[in-house]
Amino acid sequence: MVERANRTANFRLVVVDGRAYVEYYWKAFQTRDVFTIWGILQLLRRYPGRLPDLDLMFDCVDWPVTNAADYEGADRPAPPPVFTYCGNESTLDIVFPDWSFWGWAEINIKPWEKLLNELNEGNKKIRWINREPYAYWKGNPTVAETRQELIKCNVSEGREWNARLFHQDWVEEIKKGFKESNLASQCNYRYKIYIEGSAWSVSEKYILACDSMSLIVKPHYYDFFTRGLMPLRHYWPIRNDDKCRSIKFAVDWGNINNEKAQDIGQAASSFLQENLKMDYVYDYMFHLLSEYAKLLRYKPTVPPNAVEVCSESMACPAEGLERKFMMESLVRVPHYSTPCSLPPPYTTAELGRMERRKAYSMKRVEKWEASGQLLARST
Repeated sequence: MVERANRTANFRLVVVDGRAYVEYYWKAFQTRDVFTIWGILQLLRRYPGRLPDLDLMFDCVDWPVTNAADYEGADRPAPPPVFTYCGNESTLDIVFPDWSFWGWAEINIKPWEKLLNELNEGNKKIRWINREPYAYWKGNPTVAETRQELIKCNVSEGREWNARLFHQDWVEEIKKGFKESNLASQCNYRYKIYIEGSAWSVSEKYILACDSMSLIVKPHYYDFFTRGLMPLRHYWPIRNDDKCRSIKFAVDWGNINNEKAQDIGQAASSFLQENLKMDYVYDYMFHLLSEYAKLLRYKPTVPPNAVEVCSESMACPAEGLERKFMMESLVRVPHYSTPCSLPPPYTTAELGRMERRKAYSMKRVEKWEASGQLLARST
């Protein structure tokens, strides 16, 4: 089952007796594979000798790759276990924290632990009420039709949709030394838009960490933490089929119901500050890999074409921002306390209640939009 995943995987990672070995299949986009492997190595440094032997395949693309429908029926093979950065309701991928938690060197996004602190400080620079009363988004609209539709929500032909949308030209930004892409300085608007690209987007956590109210265009994918977010508590849901009107309504509502809009923005920011700090990211990784290892019915061994990797072998030849971010995210001393306790899994009934709550909140917003009665939203 594991070896069948090499059809799409970028690399195979094996841990034997606390040491890591990697067999590379093909290069991932930019340094996604590099910093994903780096993150697992830091987990081994944080909890030395505690992670069981394991054997996994990792695919570094934006979208999940294991279609559940391909494995339905008694005559079908079992699905290969593939680790990726996101999933959806029709796929079976094992969702893992993305590479940018340890840094994204190509576009100068710092490791999450440092950046989260900077985002927290950035939130304090301008009071919410003094921020621009519009919805802000900056990114690459060419990667998906849904983003091209979003760009049409800019002011055009005399229509005001309450949105300020900007095309991020990374080629020019690199030439300028990333002077206009500091994430900690982008909480200048009361509202920030999250929209998927070709699939899930790494930008989600940066948008939610800003205490401006997040407007999330209805997503099709989830990463490892976002299923814990609730509409109207942590974000405002935006329709995918009528983005401009939905965004305009959300901004008008927030500008009338200031306190409630601020509460939603603060709830998301607090959620990330409290629940997505690196201590818990590592503990999630530890429990996920430990539970996965229990499912293996064979003793992992080092593949013939694998090479041993460690922090030194990766960081020493690295240069520039890649090396800088490795040094900043390096686990320097073991964490001698045990990982946080793994809570019991949700029951089917509990999951059902959560999904019904989400669906109910989204229906409420749709009804509010249809009625157009902004002041009534305060109840």
